[in-house]
Amino acid sequence: MSSQAYSRVVQTARDYYNSDDADNFYFHVWGGEDIHVGLYDSDEEPIAAASRRTVQRMSEVLGPLDESARVLDLGAGYGGSMRYLAREFGCRCVALNLSEVENARDREKNAEQGLDKLIEVVDGDFTNLPYEDGSFDVVWSQDAILHSGDRARVCAEAARVLKPGGRLIFTDPMQSDDADPERLQPIYDRIHLDSLGSPGFYRRTLEALGLEEVTWEDHGDQLPRHYARVRRELEANEEALRERGVSDDYIRKMKAGLQHWVDGGKRGDLEWGIFLFRKPD
Repeated sequence: MSSQAYSRVVQTARDYYNSDDADNFYFHVWGGEDIHVGLYDSDEEPIAAASRRTVQRMSEVLGPLDESARVLDLGAGYGGSMRYLAREFGCRCVALNLSEVENARDREKNAEQGLDKLIEVVDGDFTNLPYEDGSFDVVWSQDAILHSGDRARVCAEAARVLKPGGRLIFTDPMQSDDADPERLQPIYDRIHLDSLGSPGFYRRTLEALGLEEVTWEDHGDQLPRHYARVRRELEANEEALRERGVSDDYIRKMKAGLQHWVDGGKRGDLEWGIFLFRKPD
């Protein structure tokens, strides 16, 4: 989709995730498989293990799938979640993501693991999905919607492409419903937006689109725990990242940005957990 005219916000996110600095950080520090918030059993647990536990828990909340199910991942990153679902259930998956660099790694991993026939990797923008109404049994997303400048449009597109009876399951770093925006300004600056979603926003928006809330599983304590763990891993790997060409400026800004997430989570200004909605039959 290189010829597509992206919005300013989408283009900013695309340029960031396509950069060598970001790719090296997420692939080598975060693990290159599941690049989202983890569910930790201990503060020192490896990021990859905790991140995979999130995928497993979301799968449990969603319930079993079968080979006939079609799943769309919005903002799929390196595609680890879809590889997990394809491997476990044999379902057909679409990993939609705006970074061509991440998508290339995704396709390579799918082929290496023999899952490329079950997973289609699509270069695309989740505010403008290239699918007909009612195309998917499940829409899945992990910590991606926050990057959109039009989250209501993302929700509308997700609802549109769901089949009747289909389910939307997602996580997203959110601001609490009563958070003071001034305290969150450093995070807004970091993601180049002027807000985050909130539990209330997603409930109001998705219910207005006709979806029914099935469950909200609150794991807000995991958000600062996760970003603190990533920050320690970044500090432990600074020299190795520099040897790979990652800039000092990127490392400095990333450490500061991660700390803002930790501070906001510990103050109670941020929320995180697993939302499950259902489209009525």
